[in-house]
Amino acid sequence: MSAAASIETTALIRRVPIFAELSDAEAGELWNAGQRINVAPGEVFIREGEQGGSLYLILTGAVEVTKADGAREVTLATRGPGEVLGEMSLLEQAARTASVRATEPSELLAIGPEAFRQLLARRPEAAATLLRTVTSRLRSTEASLVQSDKLAALGTLAAGLAHELNNPAAAIQRSTGYLSEAFEEWRRRTVELSMLAMTPGERRALAELERSIADCRATRCSDAEARRIESRLSQRLEALGLAEPWEIAPALAAYGWSVERLESVLAGFAADHVAPVLQWLGRGLAAQQLLEEIEVASKVISSIVKSVKSYAYLDQAPVQDVDIAMSLDDTLMILNHKLKHGVAVTRMYEPALPRIEAYAGELNQVWTNLIDNAVQAMDGEGKLEVGARRLGEEVEVLIADSGPGIPDEVGRRIFEPFFTTKAQGVGTGLGLHIAHNIVVNRHRGRISFTSRPGRTEFRIVLPLRLSRPTTPEKTNGKR
Repeated sequence: MSAAASIETTALIRRVPIFAELSDAEAGELWNAGQRINVAPGEVFIREGEQGGSLYLILTGAVEVTKADGAREVTLATRGPGEVLGEMSLLEQAARTASVRATEPSELLAIGPEAFRQLLARRPEAAATLLRTVTSRLRSTEASLVQSDKLAALGTLAAGLAHELNNPAAAIQRSTGYLSEAFEEWRRRTVELSMLAMTPGERRALAELERSIADCRATRCSDAEARRIESRLSQRLEALGLAEPWEIAPALAAYGWSVERLESVLAGFAADHVAPVLQWLGRGLAAQQLLEEIEVASKVISSIVKSVKSYAYLDQAPVQDVDIAMSLDDTLMILNHKLKHGVAVTRMYEPALPRIEAYAGELNQVWTNLIDNAVQAMDGEGKLEVGARRLGEEVEVLIADSGPGIPDEVGRRIFEPFFTTKAQGVGTGLGLHIAHNIVVNRHRGRISFTSRPGRTEFRIVLPLRLSRPTTPEKTNGKR
């Protein structure tokens, strides 16, 4: 190495904080111990999940640090000349927690573990600098992933809500499309009836039938019962000479109009008036049925919107008096798209639970993380138990699943940041860490779990009131 090159490389190495105190000889020795490599744009030279090996010093170019989260790839940072990569896995002798690819032609100096250990042995102060670097990067990585997780969770929740809203919205659209036609047909049949020469007794019977349409909700029967009597009604209407009896029978059956009831009512009308009366009655009941379907679907949408507002605590202060049972129910509704295809949910809420003072939105994040993890552990099929009870001046929440359980070696690290029991690239390993921080640090509560094959229980204990720092008293202007 020439003198000029030696000065240049020494200066470059010393730009790195952990190498800043090296002597010329030590910097040169480190340079000679390393291996210079060139990477092309798009080339991955550190791969998430692989065992950590070398420490990389970027000489020229730029690289991007990413982490896989399912189908997503989260960008954590970009690094340029004079920065190092791979220090965390090198120190821990653990698998890489992220991937690194070049974004432009780059030259790197790969420093092997033995050369790095010798450096730390000779320069203990480098270890302290390295620790600060690692800590800073951990905080930065965690912040990036937390924000990314929130955005991903928002997208997942939005997709789930869209799915939940789709059915009632489609029902409203379908029913409103038919309602105009049904109402027009009923109006036409009403005009036809008004032109018939009916006796006063028939007019009274007709008025009674009109009242029965308005009051039909009270007599509406179950779907199973309606199906049972619909066939008999169709046969009887056909025998009475009605055109298209299958258009009238379903609405009559839905509101409990059996053949026997029909016969008793029609006995009060002349034979040539029976068909027009039945057509009018059937169309009126069909229009009423469509109105009720629209009302039911609208209530479902309203209920979903109400739960979402409650879940997100929109337009409210962060600290709320929280109804724990309602908070859990809102979360279950938000996640219903993941539960309804194979997860049997059992709710066990103690009556008259006291409200607790809490950061309401953050608590919902805890329930979401725990329930979502439980569903994933069960592969979408199994039993989920959600309960809450009072323990003195605290409330305990239980979330249990029938999944395969958590092995002991995993359980010891389950609340650590970036540690995950899922396959590599599935999840960021922050869900339970975030839940732990919210429960323990934000609410001064406790979170624990027990697990065996077939049952895993998470228990969260929260105080009824948040503790606040006391303000020193002042007396006569003095502390």
